[in-house]
Amino acid sequence: MKFFVDTADIKEIKELNDLGLLDGVTTNPSLILKSGGKIAEVTKQICDIVEGPVSAEVTATEYSEMMKEAKVLAKIADNVCIKVPLTFDGLKACKAIRSEGRMVNVTLCFSANQALLAAKAGASFISPFIGRIDDIGIDGMELISEIRTIYDNYDFKTEILAASIRTVNHVKQAALIGADVVTVPPATLKALVKHPLTDKGLEQFLADWAKTGQKIG
Repeated sequence: MKFFVDTADIKEIKELNDLGLLDGVTTNPSLILKSGGKIAEVTKQICDIVEGPVSAEVTATEYSEMMKEAKVLAKIADNVCIKVPLTFDGLKACKAIRSEGRMVNVTLCFSANQALLAAKAGASFISPFIGRIDDIGIDGMELISEIRTIYDNYDFKTEILAASIRTVNHVKQAALIGADVVTVPPATLKALVKHPLTDKGLEQFLADWAKTGQKIG
């Protein structure tokens, strides 16, 4: 499974990239707003840090305007992945952008039928929003499972990018089902390493080692 981080915070991205576990970054207008910077400048900084795909989202809703914005975003760096919404105009833009050889992340997916259309349009990634589905009383993981089955049935190459991840359990469940990618907030990614028994075990090892009076090296 690939790990993307869902943030536009340069400091957080540098820290996580240094771990060697980061495969890409996803951003959106809300995260750009939170960063306090201009989209082109922030995206360029991220692309200079991370080798993998960096999703930068268009804000237009009509096809022609989406294509204009996509051209601007594509010039930022070779690893920019253009992010478009799951609408008819967005799917049309996806098809056109993919024909130019650029990566496309189709976002705001909430149904298997939408994911099927995105794959037909040639999307590089489909982003089903797990947490937001959970918020309305539906199991978001069922959607991941449905998309996985459909994509496997027809050998679609579109990668399932589980988004709106709220918990470490979401990550585990997405991995068990077979999502290709998860994009997670920095805090959630850092929380994956934590377990109380790991902390307790390390504390005991260190205490016992101290009693030996030895040093390594």
